Amino acid sequence: MNTVEKARQLAEPVCERLGLFLWDVRFEKEGALWYLRIFIDRDEGIDMDICEQFSHEYNELLDKEDFISQNYIFEAGSPGLGRKLTKPEHFEVCTGDEIRLKLYKARDGRKDFVGLLSACDDEGFTVAFEVDDEGRPTESESFLYKECASVNLNDDTDLF
Repeated sequence: MNTVEKARQLAEPVCERLGLFLWDVRFEKEGALWYLRIFIDRDEGIDMDICEQFSHEYNELLDKEDFISQNYIFEAGSPGLGRKLTKPEHFEVCTGDEIRLKLYKARDGRKDFVGLLSACDDEGFTVAFEVDDEGRPTESESFLYKECASVNLNDDTDLF
């Protein structure tokens, strides 16, 4: 079991106890430093108190298990606006939301797309570019996860 898998395994019961959704776990090096980042969420959003409560409980488990050999910095927080969708469960949770995606290779001369995430499965997802008055897709396109360089929730456009 690698570091991310072990960190996820420890985080899941803490999230469950606190009524949180474990969005992502990352163990990544930036410069000379390693970071263990746990991204948590819940329907009503999270605040500093929830992050602190999660961090306190999770830090105790990290100290007890002591499974990371490198020195690292632990961070817990929200996946935030414009969050990355990287797993099928992310796409499932965000079905009906607007997303933006970038392809590795252009399709019909385009690499960038914005539309409503209308469906997903284990292999890929469908984006609706136009919908009728009842919200049913009238123009849509399907994409495989492996075709995408990045997919993000498009909920931060009003900020810029």
